[in-house]
Amino acid sequence: MADLIHCITNPISMMQCANAVLALGDKPIMAEHPLEVKEITNDASALLLNLGNISDSRMEAMKISFEAALFKELPIVLDAVGVACSELRRKFVLGLIKEREVVVLDKNSDYKGFFLIKGNNSEIKALLDENYRGIGVDADESLKKEDSISASIKLAASLNATVLCSGETDVITDGKETFLLSNGVSEMGNITGTGCMLGAICASFLAKEQCIDQVVKACAFFGIAGELAKEKLLENQKDMKESAGKIGCGSFLINLMDELSIVNEDIIEKRIKLQNV
Repeated sequence: MADLIHCITNPISMMQCANAVLALGDKPIMAEHPLEVKEITNDASALLLNLGNISDSRMEAMKISFEAALFKELPIVLDAVGVACSELRRKFVLGLIKEREVVVLDKNSDYKGFFLIKGNNSEIKALLDENYRGIGVDADESLKKEDSISASIKLAASLNATVLCSGETDVITDGKETFLLSNGVSEMGNITGTGCMLGAICASFLAKEQCIDQVVKACAFFGIAGELAKEKLLENQKDMKESAGKIGCGSFLINLMDELSIVNEDIIEKRIKLQNV
């Protein structure tokens, strides 16, 4: 049965996120008007909040939907785009986190809603360290993988949440269990919106079951789709001497969308590159 995935995301990647959810057989809705989002979230199976290209109206809508999802105990994916470079975004995310803490305490630790905080290494560090600041929305290349693992574990443990630190190696942790996933290709970073798509895919997977294993599967699914897209493009180009070994961003995106519709559980099991820390 198809799940309704409510995505409040940025217009830069809205169509790609919607198509990623559709590729999984679910139904996306990208509603963001503050006067309708509570009603729509109440009908949804999962909520994605993405801070890319924020506005007053979108922030208001996110807060309303976040509250509705908390009380319905829906899985929530919070993609903390740009919190390292914008104090406005960081304070907004920290405010949502505090609100969740109040709800969880009110329910006497019986709260069942799954909370996933997603970000690159710079964004995860910014949520953990108020003195840290990055430039732009890209990952901080000066941060080592060990730093990202440590920051992710600390953040997850302190918030009683799950953290996905996406990058060349994805770190997925709830503070107790930690997984490292190395599926994917560099070409995925050359297209705007792939990180946003991963957030939507995580929401879709979590709508089926609220657990850390679903986050691992979502990341593997997306990374493997990227690998297959690259492999098929290179295979098609092997007889073309002028373009052999070169992959255009446009053709890669099209092939990536194709693969999202094709990858299944068997393919994931055969190709997943997973390490348990």
